[in-house]
Order: sequence, then structure tokens, then C-alpha cells
Amino acid sequence: MTKLRIEGELTIYRAAELKQTLLAAVAEHAAVEVDLSQVSEFDSAGLQLLLLAKREAGAAGRTLRLVDHSPAVVEVLELFDLAAHFGDPLVVGSSPSSSRAA
Repeated sequence: MTKLRIEGELTIYRAAELKQTLLAAVAEHAAVEVDLSQVSEFDSAGLQLLLLAKREAGAAGRTLRLVDHSPAVVEVLELFDLAAHFGDPLVVGSSPSSSRAA
């Protein structure tokens, strides 16, 4: 399993930049865990990116897990009623981890 930590904005301004990193991780690893604890801003472009990554992982028979959701992420997932779509428990976390930052 590989772990990615997204820091700062996960918005339209960074979605294209993060898309390549996230999709490459899904293509290269059977399981990817994405730590969202340090996401300070999250919008529909960020949500679309996570939905795409989840779809690509599923199509390839791989696993994508979202962990330690920041309050910004939880707010948008709840707004669009998509928390259950990802199948991961919504856990708001702020603990630093040893995963690599994206």
C-alpha cells in the first residue's frame, strides 16, 4: 500500500497538478491511502478528482481509501451527500503522519 498526504488546497487551482500524481499512484499500487487531514480548502474540482481516482481504482480492481478527512473535506462531502459513496468512515483527523505529501 502506498500513502499520499494532500496538503493545502484541493481546489480547481491544484486539481490538474494533483491528478497525475493520484492517478499514477492508483495505476502503480494495489492499494492507495489518501490522507486528507491537511486539506485546508476543498471544492467541486477536488471532489471530481477524488471521484475519478475512486472510479479508476475500482475499474482496475484496486483500492483507494480516504482517511483523516479535514473539516473542509467533510463539509463538501456532506453538502453533496457523497460521504457514503467512497465507503470510508468520515474521520476528521489532524495528526501528522509519515506519508509523503502531494
